[in-house]
Amino acid sequence: MPKMKTHSGAKKRFRVTGSGHVKSKRAGMRHILTKKSTKRKRVLRKAGAIKKSDVYQVKRMLALV
Repeated sequence: MPKMKTHSGAKKRFRVTGSGHVKSKRAGMRHILTKKSTKRKRVLRKAGAIKKSDVYQVKRMLALV
C-alpha cells in the first residue's frame, strides 16, 4: 500500500502538542492593525487551540490518524 502524504498547507499551519492537542496561529494579525486595540493584538499573538470538532480532520491531513 502507498504511504499517506501529509497535506502541505496543514503542516505549515498546525502543530500537535505532546498531549495530542492541535494548536495554530490566530487570524487577524496581518493587516489593518492600527484600529485594533493593544490588548486584542496581544491576545492574537498567542497560539490558539483548534475546535474539538475539527481535530480529527486536521490530524488526518497531518497523517497522524
